[in-house]
Amino acid sequence: MVQIGVSSLKTGTTFEEDSQPFRVLKYSHVKMGRGNATIRVRVQNIKTGNLIEKTYHSGGTVEAITTQRRTLQYLYKEADAFVFMDQKTFEQVSIDKTVVGEHEIFLREGENADILFWDQPQEDQSIPLGLDLPPKMTFTVLETPPGVKGNSATNLFKPAKLDNGMQVKVPLFIKVGEKVRVDTRTGEYVERA
Repeated sequence: MVQIGVSSLKTGTTFEEDSQPFRVLKYSHVKMGRGNATIRVRVQNIKTGNLIEKTYHSGGTVEAITTQRRTLQYLYKEADAFVFMDQKTFEQVSIDKTVVGEHEIFLREGENADILFWDQPQEDQSIPLGLDLPPKMTFTVLETPPGVKGNSATNLFKPAKLDNGMQVKVPLFIKVGEKVRVDTRTGEYVERA
């Protein structure tokens, strides 16, 4: 394995520690008096999404890993996995539902998603670590009560059921059949499409 010095753990760098893949979110170099410098990093476990603070001595090393992002088309769901296809090679990739996590509600057949893979050359394979969806996606309102005309000085919301089965709060002026944009990070209404 390729070792990298902890002083090279800049934002966006990926590395492995204790058989877990991490991505650096924030880096700081701290030098206190005559002692050794320490490197503090805020990292995200790419598999679990957990955020962790780590501290290293300035001469330490970690194992570098190679990740790649591939755009794949979502095809269908199996019992405990989701099947995606590479549109260039037509290779089908089965991704465990634990990797997809809460993003499942946003997956629609035929839509593309960016999948992050961890390359493991010694085993000649790539392990899917997670998927990134566009920050906003458009859905159709299937059910919502009619809005009430009147005081619009305050932001009033009503419940709506979308075509992906999701329930969101939308403004009173949204009607059945309209398209709305939803923030995929929070699951909240953003705007009318």
